[in-house]
Amino acid sequence: MAYTINRYSGTTLATVQDGTVDATSDLRFVGKNYAGYGEIQNENFLFLLESFSGASQPPKAITGQVWYDTAVQKLKFYNGTKFKNTGGAEVSATQPTGLTAGDFWWDSGNNQLYAFDGTSYILIGPQSTGSGVTQMTSKTVKDTTATNRSVIVATINDEVVYIISSLEFTMDVSDSSAITGFDVVKKGLTMVNTQASTNGVTTTDHVYHGTASNALRLGGNLASDFVLSATGSFNSVIRFADAGLTVGDSNDLLITIENGNDGSIANQVGTNSIIKLKANNAAGALTHSATFTALGMAPATTNAFDLGASGNVWANVYATNLQGNATTASALKLSGSVYLPDASATANTAALRDASGNLTATLFQGVATQARYADLAEVYATDEIYPVGTIMAVGGEAEATAAAASHYCIGVISDKPAYLMNSEAEGQAIGLKGRVPVRVTGPVKKGQPIYAWADGVGSTLATTGMVGIALESDDFTEEKLIECVLKV
Repeated sequence: MAYTINRYSGTTLATVQDGTVDATSDLRFVGKNYAGYGEIQNENFLFLLESFSGASQPPKAITGQVWYDTAVQKLKFYNGTKFKNTGGAEVSATQPTGLTAGDFWWDSGNNQLYAFDGTSYILIGPQSTGSGVTQMTSKTVKDTTATNRSVIVATINDEVVYIISSLEFTMDVSDSSAITGFDVVKKGLTMVNTQASTNGVTTTDHVYHGTASNALRLGGNLASDFVLSATGSFNSVIRFADAGLTVGDSNDLLITIENGNDGSIANQVGTNSIIKLKANNAAGALTHSATFTALGMAPATTNAFDLGASGNVWANVYATNLQGNATTASALKLSGSVYLPDASATANTAALRDASGNLTATLFQGVATQARYADLAEVYATDEIYPVGTIMAVGGEAEATAAAASHYCIGVISDKPAYLMNSEAEGQAIGLKGRVPVRVTGPVKKGQPIYAWADGVGSTLATTGMVGIALESDDFTEEKLIECVLKV
């Protein structure tokens, strides 16, 4: 007769026929008159005893079945859908499913703990993960007497920004519990990098941003280091006696009143002392512009600063001598005499160019010792624009054209004539006398005559049109410029 196997709830799990073994669940059920049932029964007891211990979940689990997961060393139970932890949290890198309200999940990918509220997961902590932690944490650190001190540490992205303490102490910076950026911890709140060596001044840009009703220090200086007015405010002028005030460790700079009403600024320490005037320039850089010495006032840098400005000038400047360049002057002084400027030929005046740029005088006297250029030239109309050094002859559609071998030459196109005649005429300057560069082909020896050959280019071959005598040698056969004495 077959066995009917019922659940605790009364529902049927399986029916086991005589002489058979049922494998509906992870326990095997033995039918009547099955030979060798003892081993099966004993293994069933063992499975129950060890709670189906193994790294893989039992494949035929039923609701309420217990399994010890050796992979994570946790005891789990089957809820009809999945195996759940009997204690602790679900561990996975992704959100698990099938949890009920109150269950925990440890996010192994980000090292964070969540609680399930029946609908969604709520982060318990830490608040920031991955490369940094952001949270308020209670910590214990040692002071220099090896005493444990309890503090609250504010951490943002792994950086401790400030410490809150109920007592003042000096942290043992050599202990493993020490926190980077702190040594003296004050009663209250201490910012990072606010250490004893800086007298309470924070050396980084970590600051309190807001309004403080009072402060022990300002700019690192104690409140008692500052001058206070009688009323406790500086809304009115701070007054000093005529004796004035001094600045510097040795009272170097003295500001005082002399002779009843003479204001005085004096550098009174050492020798060759100076007083500098400085102000920010347009770029905001502090610039030293003038220096006072015992000998007078001088600019800080030669030829870099002005006295007055184009739109803000001095009325009169009085001096025995003014040395340097002046852009304007009402007269010139020479050998004790003053000469006014005049554009006409007026006696005892300084010659002045008129509106046309002309200079007028009754007589120009003197000797010119040199000229900038070497030839005498005149402007002639040419039938086209020729390059410097072209040998020219009378002809063509204009007055002059490039010379050929049969022409009588009149000169050479000049580059920079020393004296130019007919300068306002239209055309090109043709050098008539002196030394000029000449276009020549073929080898040339110094002292050889140069003749017109073709298209305004000369050579050493004798033709009708002699141009000049070569002043230099050149073995180059192609066209080049040769310095010559003109013989036209």
